[in-house]
Amino acid sequence: MRARIYKPARTAMQSGTAKTDDWVLEFPSQTAREVDPLMGWTSSADTQAQVKMTFSTKEAALEYAEHHGIDAIVSEPKTRKPNIRPGGYGENFATNRRGAWTH
Repeated sequence: MRARIYKPARTAMQSGTAKTDDWVLEFPSQTAREVDPLMGWTSSADTQAQVKMTFSTKEAALEYAEHHGIDAIVSEPKTRKPNIRPGGYGENFATNRRGAWTH
């Protein structure tokens, strides 16, 4: 059973970096999902795919995996360069602004 340790990326609905500080250990699905013929819901008998544990550091997640004999792969996060303007948002309303402010 091979697990994956990663740091989650921000969602498309976020402009900030909330909920991206923790490291996640999760297991991939071992069996295919099946469609219930009556209701149309998808289900699986694999309960390990539902397990998702969070850790404050990568080392803590690796230590947990090693202690419990879990073979884990670590996916390092890609860093972003911050997009910070010199004047920031307040520059839009500066009194010494040259020219008209338009969208």
